[in-house]
Amino acid sequence: MSTILRTPPLAGGRPPRWDSRRRAPSGSAPASASPPPVEKVNLALASTDLPAPGIARPVGTLHGQPVHLVRLTGTGPWCQHATGDALFFVTRGTLRVELRERTVDLEEGELLIVPRGVEHRPVAPGEALVLMSAPPLDGEAAGQSPAP
Repeated sequence: MSTILRTPPLAGGRPPRWDSRRRAPSGSAPASASPPPVEKVNLALASTDLPAPGIARPVGTLHGQPVHLVRLTGTGPWCQHATGDALFFVTRGTLRVELRERTVDLEEGELLIVPRGVEHRPVAPGEALVLMSAPPLDGEAAGQSPAP
């Protein structure tokens, strides 16, 4: 039976890919930076302190995009996102998402992902509680409520 011989990395050379001492890729955060805390969100509790329809409450971030809980009523503005997709998850009520070529009706427990670049607007016939994630629109200031 033959033995597999491993040669040590060359002095000053790059360690092999399997090496746990591998250097972080250039441009990444330093190793001492800690990840954000992992916290659960109770949507029923978060929905009780929503100040008014249309005012979003941030509940987290996913892939660099904010995730908000918002009460929607009436018809929202037409918008499209050039840098990412928009997600609508209805937790209470009903929501209609109008696209230029068709309309999608959402009931409680249903979600819709609108691909980037697709123009859309939300329409809530009554009050709907929606968990949504969308990148900021061009020119939208940080800290403002997201446009659906």
